[in-house]
Order: sequence, then structure tokens, then C-alpha cells
Amino acid sequence: MAGPLDGVRVLDVTTVVLGPWATQTLGDLGADVIKVEPPEGDTTRRLGPARNPGMGAFFLACNRNKRSVVLDLKQASGRAALLKLAAAADVMLHNFRPAPAARLGLDYEAFRAVNPRLVYVATYGFRARGPYGDKPAYDDVIQAASGLSMLQASVVGEPRYVPTIVADKTSSLTVLSSVLAALVHRERTGEGQAVEVPMMESVVAYVMVEHLYGETFIPPIESAGYKRILARWRRPFQTKDGFLAVVPYTDTHWRTFFEIAGRPDLLTDPRFISLESRLANIETLYEELGKIVATRNSAEWLEALERANVPATIVNTLESLFTDPQLEATGFWKTVEHPTEGTLRMPDIPATYSKTPGDIRRLQPRLGEHSLEVLREAGFDQAEIDAMLASGATAQAS
Repeated sequence: MAGPLDGVRVLDVTTVVLGPWATQTLGDLGADVIKVEPPEGDTTRRLGPARNPGMGAFFLACNRNKRSVVLDLKQASGRAALLKLAAAADVMLHNFRPAPAARLGLDYEAFRAVNPRLVYVATYGFRARGPYGDKPAYDDVIQAASGLSMLQASVVGEPRYVPTIVADKTSSLTVLSSVLAALVHRERTGEGQAVEVPMMESVVAYVMVEHLYGETFIPPIESAGYKRILARWRRPFQTKDGFLAVVPYTDTHWRTFFEIAGRPDLLTDPRFISLESRLANIETLYEELGKIVATRNSAEWLEALERANVPATIVNTLESLFTDPQLEATGFWKTVEHPTEGTLRMPDIPATYSKTPGDIRRLQPRLGEHSLEVLREAGFDQAEIDAMLASGATAQAS
């Protein structure tokens, strides 16, 4: 059954994670995604363990449901080919900063001239009109600039990066929502448009949902920072034989937890009797919670808390996710046979659709695997393709 984006063609001129993960999701949902790569390929082809050169684990994680075409955009014929592909596309994404895009002649005006219905998405570190507009950026830079890394200081005493590429992936979700909104607008009006997705602004918006806090008001009522989230004792708690996440939240949860714990004294403690009083005493409350959890083993707690509907769960490792009962029952981990890379594991599409489920239609492409196919579809004749091959403006998989 076709996915909800069946019939949408996407040109993916991005590298690393932010753009490729977004376009992979578009592909999962049915879009025809054409990954445009430089002659050396996406950087992630060389990242992580690999069975074959150019097919690293990092690349495999973000590039299923795509076709790969090589175009050297430093050559005029490569840029001309990209514009010709764009003439028949619905969406084009790139992650060139504004100045390099303009130097290459790949700004919005160039694409609008060949396809006024095109949704043109540019994603990079900082909104172009600001003083940081042409600065280079990677995930760590944006974690620092957005205030995210400083949040870790509340726990470890100094700034730390979150150990996942959260800035890239958060911005990738902004790309997705922006593409879909622009496609809806085009459906209604026939108009394409330029969309800018800056990483810093995307992550600041993400961080400040809860942390704008007292600075929501002018003048501020309190400082920025949601106290519960910043609490030093907010953590998975150690039991007698492991760790659990135990998260009573509502008044009912806390009353139930104190009853299960055999702590009637805390049921009427004025510091913990309401949401407001708990928040004012959150460090003390969470420290007490940790002491209580340490008195029993994990299975005892889980049985009692799950029976009482108090939120709690085990703490998975990366490795234990592969055998997690929930993920096993839902078939989240997919096993596929790749024609060159052998047996691979990959995650399922997280969302399910009753009418238009996406699927894994194409496995990750070798560099230039579809160059000739895509160029022919765009109307290039064999002589033109041969000339591009000879000049290095394109290449095909060996």
C-alpha cells in the first residue's frame, strides 16, 4: 500500500544527519527521494563500522528509501543537471550556508526560475539575517549556542554535550513539519516557496518550551529554568539490584507511592502535599524518593507500581533495546537483506497509519547507484550523460 507521500519527488542535497534523516522519513512515507551526492559521497559513508567501503553504519542509518545520483556541483554541468532535476521535483533540500549557495548559483531564485511550484528548503546553523548567519555549525556548536549543554551543568557542575546528536535531529523534525506545511500550502494555492530552517533557532525553541519559565513574563517573575527538570536528584534511581525510572507526578501518584512505600508520614507532609509545594521542595523530594527506591529490588517495585498505575520502568542500555519486550512485540526492529551489505538491522517507521502506511521500499544505495537512471528520467540523452561521466560531473557505482 502506498505511503501518504506517494507521488512526491524530493531532491536531497544534504549531508550528515539533519537533512538526510528528514529526507529518509519523507522516503519512508512514500516520497521518491533522490539523494544528490558529491563525487566523494556523503561524509557519513565513511563513518562507523562497514562491511564495504562507502557504506558505513552512520550512512545506513539515514539513507534508506533513496536513490543516489552523483553530481559535482562545482562544475557548471553538474549545477545545470541539478536545476533540470529540480524542474520536475516537488521539494528540494540543501544545507549550504547562504554565501556558498549564492556563489554556486543555487539560491532560491535560481530554482524558482525553473520551477515556481518547488518547495525549496535551506537548513544550516543560524538564521541567515542574524550576525551568526554565515557561521559554520555542527551539532556540538548548536548544543552550546542554544544553552542545551549548559543545562547539563546542573547535574555535573560544568557544561556537557548531550550524548546524542540532538541538535541535528531536533532541527530535522522542524524540517519535516516545514516541508509538509509548505506542501499543504502549495496544494491550496499552487505556490512554491523558500523555507529556512536554522538549527540554533530550532533548538532554542525546543529547549525553552519548559525553560523559559519565569522569563515568560516581562519583567521576570522568576529566573529561567524549570526547577523539576533541573533538579540534581532527578535521575534513574538505584534499587537493590539495578536502576529504575520512578516518576510519580500527580497528587494521586504521590499518595499511592507513599502508601506502597510504607511512608504514611510523607502523605501529610506539607512540603509534598500539592504540585506547588512539591516543586518548591523538589530537591528534597527527589532525594527522599531515591532513598526509598533503594530499599527494594527492581522487580518488587515494578510489580507494585505497575499494579497501582504509577509511572515506572526499567533503564535500558543501547544493547538491551534489541530485546525489549515492547519493541519485540511491536516488531520495531526490522531485519533486511541488503544486496551488498548483507543482513542489516534497522528501526521501523515509528508512526502507524490506518490507510497509508509507509514501508521500506529501497535499501541504502551505493554511491551513484542510480545516476544514469535518474539522469535519463530527467531527459538527458546518452551523449550528454557520456560527456558528464567523462568530465566527472557525474559518476555511477562501480
